[in-house]
Amino acid sequence: MNALRTYRDDGLIADWIGATAGRALRVGEAPLTLLGAAILAVALGTAERPLSELVLAVAVGVVVVVVGAGARRSHTGRFAWTVPPLLRLLEYAFLIRLTVLADPDAMPLCFALLCALAFHHYDTVYRLRQQGVAPPAWTRFIGGGWEGRLVVFSLLAALDLLAPGMLVAAVVLGAVYVTESVRSWMHFARATRPAVIDDEEAEDE
Repeated sequence: MNALRTYRDDGLIADWIGATAGRALRVGEAPLTLLGAAILAVALGTAERPLSELVLAVAVGVVVVVVGAGARRSHTGRFAWTVPPLLRLLEYAFLIRLTVLADPDAMPLCFALLCALAFHHYDTVYRLRQQGVAPPAWTRFIGGGWEGRLVVFSLLAALDLLAPGMLVAAVVLGAVYVTESVRSWMHFARATRPAVIDDEEAEDE
């Protein structure tokens, strides 16, 4: 298990791009991610209505291809550790800016969605650190990966469905991530409790 690959939170789209187009590129994943972040930053900074959703949708398509090309790398490069935080910044900034442009009234829903995502990413870090296991693959598929969420919310914004889409995503993802996390930590606690008790008894003797 490669922790950095888990931290990336790639979905099926990025996996497919990394397995196909990514093999032909000699560029490392960190430069690819920086390039993708720069492209999206320019799009976020220059997009204005009435073409903002179109501009961002095109930018998202380019970013998904560029950054997704690094999804299947070894994740052992000198700067590979910078990729997961860059992806978090890229995704969170995109969702906030998209909401500001497409539907400012949906900002509370945007922050609810960000809370669900932040919980999942934070839980993933500590689960790998404490339990030595990653969240099950099905949670990654349900979440869509960072690239899937960018694509879906770009389309929802273009269809003027951003607010209901964020509401559904926040509720569903929040419920899935929290429920699965609680189950995992309860299982871990039960599995390690006997060892803790034995250690305490040994110290008393």
